[in-house]
Amino acid sequence: MTAIDRTAYPRFKRVVPARELVEAFTPTVAEVAWAREKTQSDQHLLALVVWLKSYQRLGYFPKLDEVPAVVVEHVRGLLGLSDEVRAEHDADRTAKWHRGLVRALVGVKYDAGKARVIAEEAIRRAVTTKDNPADLINVALEELVRARCELPGFSTLDRLVAAIRAETNTALYAMVAARIDLAAKARLTRLLWRDPTSGRSEFDRLKTPAKTATLGKFKLRLAYLQALDELGVTEQWLDGIPATKIAHFAGDARVTDVGDMRDIGDAKRLTLLASLIHECRTCARDEVATMFCKRMAVIHKKGEERLEQLREQHRAETERLIDVFGDVLAGAREASAPAGDGAGPAAAVAERAGRLLLKTLAAAGGVEQCRRRMRSAHHGNNYLPLLERRSSTRATARRCSPCSTPWSWRRPARITACWTRWSSCARSGAAPASTSRRR
Repeated sequence: MTAIDRTAYPRFKRVVPARELVEAFTPTVAEVAWAREKTQSDQHLLALVVWLKSYQRLGYFPKLDEVPAVVVEHVRGLLGLSDEVRAEHDADRTAKWHRGLVRALVGVKYDAGKARVIAEEAIRRAVTTKDNPADLINVALEELVRARCELPGFSTLDRLVAAIRAETNTALYAMVAARIDLAAKARLTRLLWRDPTSGRSEFDRLKTPAKTATLGKFKLRLAYLQALDELGVTEQWLDGIPATKIAHFAGDARVTDVGDMRDIGDAKRLTLLASLIHECRTCARDEVATMFCKRMAVIHKKGEERLEQLREQHRAETERLIDVFGDVLAGAREASAPAGDGAGPAAAVAERAGRLLLKTLAAAGGVEQCRRRMRSAHHGNNYLPLLERRSSTRATARRCSPCSTPWSWRRPARITACWTRWSSCARSGAAPASTSRRR
């Protein structure tokens, strides 16, 4: 029998609060006058008023001995009756007459057959998508309240739900069992065989959860998923059954051990096994995808750390190569000084060396700030004809790296004059006025 606490069936609380007593169990003046007209004794007056307020609160007539004592005392005090007056009926005929009086006052016509039909129709519509008996009882209660019918007893609704649910599930078991071929049935039956050495069966291993996302556990989960796929096409077996029903069948199979699975009928056993395999396969695919993402995240993190290590290892070599290009560029700058007809090729060599150094800086991680400094120092030229070291020590050599010291520049006045004189002659095509080479 379904627990009444898990349903919405109205009932008295164990402890009725004072606010509920005032709001739900306080009769009005008109109700008290109506009850006094219909009864001839204080005992029947108290019983009639208690039933009236209980029906308005619950939707059905409870037994008078089930009404909380605090409710009876509250109504007795409002009616001005003594403590010796009890809420009870002398005979069943009086109780039936009082129920008719309450229904006439509330405006409800008692029809047990109609209430049963309404509840049965509501349960049959809901049983195709729901399987929990408590949910089915709640659906029936909702329909009965909407139709303004007196609620039947809880045991009546529970028996009705159990009968309809068993009928529907039996039809689903037969449909699923008819779709499974003999080879698949043999594979499903082997799941219930216990290993004599370990005492476990493949049915128990189906319920094994996923573990940490290590490489070994990831391979084991892939093998587990492949073993589930080899058991059969559960999508075809369970086609047409709602996902909620499949989940409920799988839950029943998960909490059932091997011995109990062997005792149930063949059709139900095959349906429960198919539902469990289907749910396990769905969960395993999600777990494999999650484990794969975690593994890739770990590999990506390790790759970033390794890349940073390689950058640190090659940074010194990169800076050394930049120093060598600085030396080459300084030599090209000296060779490009105006010296008659040979100035053109030397200038071209200096220009190519400057462009090559720019490319090297970019490949070595140089920033665009280096290029802007070069251009501003040489009035828009895109090469570096005037790079040279400081005359102090080799330790102050220029480096091009985001984490190193910035570039150092020196442009003496004599180099500027020599460069300006050579550039003007190169543009005009005339020979320089003096063939002496200044250094």
